[in-house]
Amino acid sequence: MSDVESKAGGPGFASGQATVHRNPEQLAQVTRALSRTGRKVTLVPTMGALHQGHLELVRRARKVPNSVTVVSVFVNPLQFGPDEDFDSYPRTFEADVRALEAEGAELVFAPDAESLYGPDPQVTVHPGPLGDELEGASRPGHFAGVLTVVAKLLNIVRPDLAFFGEKDYQQLVLIRRMARELNLDTGVQGIPIIRDADGLALSSRNVNLSDEQRKAALALSASLTAGVHAGPSGADAVLAAARQVLDSEPEIAVDYLQLRGTELGPPPTDGEARLLVAATVGSTRLVDNALVVLGTGSAEPQP
Repeated sequence: MSDVESKAGGPGFASGQATVHRNPEQLAQVTRALSRTGRKVTLVPTMGALHQGHLELVRRARKVPNSVTVVSVFVNPLQFGPDEDFDSYPRTFEADVRALEAEGAELVFAPDAESLYGPDPQVTVHPGPLGDELEGASRPGHFAGVLTVVAKLLNIVRPDLAFFGEKDYQQLVLIRRMARELNLDTGVQGIPIIRDADGLALSSRNVNLSDEQRKAALALSASLTAGVHAGPSGADAVLAAARQVLDSEPEIAVDYLQLRGTELGPPPTDGEARLLVAATVGSTRLVDNALVVLGTGSAEPQP
């Protein structure tokens, strides 16, 4: 970590080192100074407890030519409900910074809640009707919290591109919609899901799974694979194939299994759709999804 001054970026930036910022105004000064020198600014928002999925986002961000990458590490209280795992959400900040420095990320933004939101925040970003569906139906207010923190990060950092994983697919769709409809001057880049060798989608919450629970959780990715293979037979066959796999695993409590269009409206008769699943294994909530091609098309099996 470094607090070195740099002629290229002004105070709080040192090329080739990870500089941690906790003050939004100071970080904004640095990123704007970098932009004035012609550098592209990329952003990877995270809640920390970083795994290879997060680090792949950083790698993709750093591939942007002539860019500097900002990674935010902030467990956002606005997106947790009263009965959710905010207090127990894994926090591994020192290890996160070491991992980011190893990947070449040069700016880490780690505010506390009051410095980011102020002492008495009143305004949030409403996600629209889609925010009350799928994850939003089970987690009221979740996406208002997500969009609010992302909007603040985009306004503070002013990145040219922001990178998000496709594992939280509904989140990605809503962030893209917010950026488009509110004329935010940032490109939103989705990155395919990163999985362990056994197929489980990488998630910070996976550390909460026991060995037996982890084995049970593999039914989520297996159900998606079954659904993908059933795509040529149509939507009903996709859902039936996926449901059969989930029903075979008694340790999984399924919240939803749905097939939607790629923008999360109704699925098409033919063409690309998205199969989404959410379930609780033990006390850990997991989500996953896969691209499905319905009808006469075909898709590479995912996951």
